[in-house]
Amino acid sequence: MRLAVNIDHFATLREARGGLEPDPLTAAHLCELYGASGIVCHLREDRRHVNDRDVRLLRDTVKTKLDFEMAITDEILGIAIELLPDLATLVPEKRVELTTESGLDILKEASKIEEAVRVLHENDIEVSLFLDPIDEHIEAASEIGADIVEVHTGEFSNARSQEELIEQLERIRNAAAYAATLGLGVYAGHGLNYHNIRYITQIKEIEEVSIGHALVARSVFVGLQEAMREMLLLIRA
Repeated sequence: MRLAVNIDHFATLREARGGLEPDPLTAAHLCELYGASGIVCHLREDRRHVNDRDVRLLRDTVKTKLDFEMAITDEILGIAIELLPDLATLVPEKRVELTTESGLDILKEASKIEEAVRVLHENDIEVSLFLDPIDEHIEAASEIGADIVEVHTGEFSNARSQEELIEQLERIRNAAAYAATLGLGVYAGHGLNYHNIRYITQIKEIEEVSIGHALVARSVFVGLQEAMREMLLLIRA
């Protein structure tokens, strides 16, 4: 299992003061140095954290893999085509949300998503869809032509009891297994941390996890290098 680091929250911290620090580019470079297999960034329409300058410099400097999270809008699709990231992850986006709340409504927006996948593939960009762990959604992703599904782990991460956690874990396990049978790559992300990652590492079909906020929070106390070391130990255990 690989660790891709989402650097959005380094940018969130920078924007809290409207200054220059911490620079998410520095965070990306250090995370690669400390063992990250990829860097994830989400250029939101409102530019609340990562901005245009960030993504262009990331494209020029990331040495592992750049995963560009994006809403399906003409503006952001145009930027993706200009940037040519290694991977584009299509995600839903609402102005009022604090962070992404759910997977894509793939059944409702199938034609729109399929067109975005087609355009990205024409520009040799691999495509991942951020989806809730629902078989019908996974099957639709395969039919649309996605390369990868990133299973939304938000409900699992927010579980308030052991019973609910196990129930949500089984949903993720089943979705990952089904996606693999369809020939899709399988990633997972949202809300994963130092306490719950051990459950996700037990699912053999999941090739990569995307983690951001937990790493930023941990690095406040122990430093980024140690935060990365601890997470990688848990993932590889």
